[in-house]
Amino acid sequence: MTTAGNAFRISLGLAIATALSACAGAGPVREAPTAHAGHGGRASEPMAPSPFVVPLDAATLSKLPRETVQAAAHGQSLDCEGVALDVLLRAAGALPADELPGPQLARYVLVDARDGYRALYSLAELDPGTGRRNVLLADRCNGAALGDEDGPLRLIAPEDARPARWVRQVTCLRIARHQ
Repeated sequence: MTTAGNAFRISLGLAIATALSACAGAGPVREAPTAHAGHGGRASEPMAPSPFVVPLDAATLSKLPRETVQAAAHGQSLDCEGVALDVLLRAAGALPADELPGPQLARYVLVDARDGYRALYSLAELDPGTGRRNVLLADRCNGAALGDEDGPLRLIAPEDARPARWVRQVTCLRIARHQ
């Protein structure tokens, strides 16, 4: 890897670590998911506890496959790359590998931004077998790493009618269930 590439990875890691400090107030990251019975009493995959903080560190993100999306917001065309949100949630144990069981239909992802902005997505709309909503956690747009104004991480939901849930400066993803 080039010196510039190493410098980019180091600066991205530091920026993400700094951004995540805002998520620290959410409480500790929960570890292993707990077992539960699925819809109708069937045994199913373990379900992550609620609330559950999804790791957004550079090491976690670098292990996941990258995707690209083209989208437009506020008159600006974007060509962004990053990790699909459903892939990240599945890797973190917050979204099951198989069919989304009934108890998880009341769970949601709360997205926090450094500037205080927040948005919400249901697990059902993100699950490929249920809602198939395409949402990307981007770290690069138009060939460059995201700057301070938008990054280091930004959620992009190109299928939304307007970019209200496109969250810049993402600091925390929390999975919880409606009580």
